Amino acid sequence: MSKIQDKVIVIMGASSGIGEATTKKLAQEGAKLVIAARREDRLKALVESLPDADIAYAVADVTNKDEVQAVIDLAVEKYGHVDVLYNNAGVMPLAPLSEKRFDEWRQMLDINIVGVLNGIAAVLPVMKKQQSGQIIATDSVAGHAVWPGSAVYSGTKFAVRAIMEGLRQEEQTGNIRSTIISPGAVDTELYNTINDPETQASARNSAQTEGFGLKSEDVADAVAYAISTPESVSISEILIRPTKQAL
Repeated sequence: MSKIQDKVIVIMGASSGIGEATTKKLAQEGAKLVIAARREDRLKALVESLPDADIAYAVADVTNKDEVQAVIDLAVEKYGHVDVLYNNAGVMPLAPLSEKRFDEWRQMLDINIVGVLNGIAAVLPVMKKQQSGQIIATDSVAGHAVWPGSAVYSGTKFAVRAIMEGLRQEEQTGNIRSTIISPGAVDTELYNTINDPETQASARNSAQTEGFGLKSEDVADAVAYAISTPESVSISEILIRPTKQAL
C-alpha cells in the first residue's frame, strides 16, 4: 500500500507542467485529490484523463483569496479534512530592472507571493484544528541564486523561502510540516510567461536542450517523496537541478 494512498491533497496551479504531472503521479499513488487552476478546460481534460482517480476540480485564481478559500472548503466538504496543500502556481516574466515592467512586477508579487499566502491562510485553520498537515510550495533555484534579468522573480522566490521557513517555525508544535520544492530548469509552460521574445527563447532553449532540462515528472517525484515521509519527518526543502545545470 502506498504511503500516499487515501491522503487528501489539494493542488493549486494544477492545469499544466509540474502541477499536472504531480496530479497524475499522486492519482497513481491513490491520493484523494482536489485540483485547481484558472483554465477550466485544462482541469476538465486532466480529470477525464484519470477515470479511476478520486478527484474533483475547482476553477480558482490564487490571487483571489475567496476563490482559494472555496477550494479548501470543497476539499473539507468532500473529504472531511486536508492532509496536504501544494501551492504550485507561479509566473516568471524575466526582464532587466531597467525596463521598468511595473505590471509584470505586480503580477509576480501577486501570484508568486500573495498566492502562496492565500493558500496558507485558507488551509491553516483546518490543519491547526486537525493538529496535522503539510503545506508545500514550488520555489526555485532562483530562490537561492540571482542572475541578470531575474531580480524580481528571484525576489519573489526568496520571499517564498522565508515565508515557508517562518511557517515551519510557527507551526511545528502543531504537527504542521512545511516543504519547498526548488527546481532548476524544467521544460514547462512557465516560459510562456516571459514576455520578452529574446529572453523567452533563450530560457526555453536552455530547458529544452537534449539531456539538459528536468521534466515535470522529475519534480512530481520529488513532491511525492516529500508527501510520503512520516509525520515525524519534515522535509524542509528539496533542491532539484538538471545534472548539467551550473547555476
